[in-house]
Amino acid sequence: MSDLRVSGLVVGYGPEPVLRGLDLAVPEGRLLAVLGPSGCGKTTLLRVLAGFHPVRSGEVRLGDRVLADRSTHVPPERRGIGIVPQEGALFPHLTVAGNVGFGLPRAQRRDGRVEELLELVGLSGYGRRMPAELSGGQQQRVALARALAPRPGVVLMDEPFSSLDASLRDELRADVRTALHAFGATALLVTHDQQEALGVADLVAVMRDGLVAQLGAPQQIYSSPADLGVALFVGEAVTFDSSARDGVAETPLGRLPVRDTVSGAGTVLVRPEQLHVGTDGVAATVDDVLFHGHDATVLLRLGDGTRVRSRVQGAPPVRPGDVTAVRVSGSALFFAGGPS
Repeated sequence: MSDLRVSGLVVGYGPEPVLRGLDLAVPEGRLLAVLGPSGCGKTTLLRVLAGFHPVRSGEVRLGDRVLADRSTHVPPERRGIGIVPQEGALFPHLTVAGNVGFGLPRAQRRDGRVEELLELVGLSGYGRRMPAELSGGQQQRVALARALAPRPGVVLMDEPFSSLDASLRDELRADVRTALHAFGATALLVTHDQQEALGVADLVAVMRDGLVAQLGAPQQIYSSPADLGVALFVGEAVTFDSSARDGVAETPLGRLPVRDTVSGAGTVLVRPEQLHVGTDGVAATVDDVLFHGHDATVLLRLGDGTRVRSRVQGAPPVRPGDVTAVRVSGSALFFAGGPS
């Protein structure tokens, strides 16, 4: 396994570049999620890393090997990179074992490697089955085993859970993370699902307009976003136009401490889980309650008409029409100006 490094990458399909000097690093043995909205360049980045699209400038390096720059283009089959596509894309005429061992030399198909990989992805004993006999989640597990079979330097995953139902998605995400770590794989997951990126990856790169807006651990991305644009993209938020002075901002929820000692006009942001409904705080009326099972969202209207939302664990303590109070715990984030 090796670390993957991208430096100053410029790539496009026409005169306007899609990737505009992008820098990115995936340390050896880590799982990095590339998160971003449609059109930000995620798929283009994946195609460049896989060797399916040339670069205009910049460099892609795997360990000490240059895979791509202005004068170098190592073809996909020589890059030592495994790919797990959105749909498993298994060969329908081959067994599970045949699919996993497809890219291996004949000797390695017989030395127990295929069975070892199937056990790693939770499919021990499935080797003789055909793809049509498998569920969608099982097919994705086979695709992962196939990608890992030749011991690639990096595994690329292109939204591999997007076609699965919610309960299966959660289970498979956890199992894939466990399998990748057990294998010691360096991996890159492309997704537009914030929950998936924050819940599965060791590191998250948030892309915007062909660049990496922020790279860091999931907790850092969520709790200390680089700018308002990142903050709004990676989770639910309650925002107010406000002004701050000496580390305190004036908001409809009262005077809130902000993390940096800043002054001036900007935007205050708190997460819904910071808003607590009860007897203390600013008076509010409950407009609606959205029950999600493990938690609930309480939609509130403050006295001045401002609407906010609170995220509460378990059964909600209020019902629509109730008069209650809401307070903020912890510090708020403050961003000068508007979204980036």
